[in-house]
Amino acid sequence: MDKVVASAAEAVADVPHGASLAVGGFGLSGVPQVLIRALYERGVGGLSVVSNNCGAMESGLAMLLAAGRIARVTGSYIGANKEFARQYLAGELEVELIPQGTLAERLRAGGAGIPAFYTPAGVGTQVAEGGLPWRYDGSGGVALASPTKEVREFDGREYVLERGIRTDYALVRAARGDRHGNLVFGKSARNFNPLAAMAGRVTVAEVEELVEPGGLDPDAVHLPGVFVQRVVALTAAQAADKKVERRTVNG
Repeated sequence: MDKVVASAAEAVADVPHGASLAVGGFGLSGVPQVLIRALYERGVGGLSVVSNNCGAMESGLAMLLAAGRIARVTGSYIGANKEFARQYLAGELEVELIPQGTLAERLRAGGAGIPAFYTPAGVGTQVAEGGLPWRYDGSGGVALASPTKEVREFDGREYVLERGIRTDYALVRAARGDRHGNLVFGKSARNFNPLAAMAGRVTVAEVEELVEPGGLDPDAVHLPGVFVQRVVALTAAQAADKKVERRTVNG
């Protein structure tokens, strides 16, 4: 039952070239920075990543992206990541952009063993009708486009069929966790982290505070340990290293 491993390097040591990864976080919030860096230092590439975005400010997944280690991204936001946009438009990166709520539900469905579901999001658009550029040819043309999806009517309204997502591995970050893999996420870090963790066949969690079994209030647990296979306890310095994407002040 003790799922704690000695280091982040050990936790990702078996991630192979070409693996698929569900990665938690939103912008710079709740991103498993330590695990991503350990994966970067391993040198594996050809990765297929499922995450809301692909890092920012050369942090998180942006580190792997800039090194050319990511082959495909399934996400909902490119944002201010100029390297992400450059690789996509240059035909160096395959990108499946989908509505944010659909991405969240596809991860949850995959983790819950639901192969597919119907949603109204995307009906009447290229999300359902196909033709969204997944890969450009580097000259402005489309080398690979999204396929047409099944649309059905329920109670007079149309819905598009979306597939659940399962990945080889998942990398997540939690505020607290115990040795059995039960996790508690802090504030907005609770957005995609639990869903990414559910979707991974092997889920690795870095935790800012490791407690002994029984140290977490069962009613406070956001993700039960059944979804987690490995736990990495962060040092105090690692836990405190949290970047701010954009600072604003009141005038």
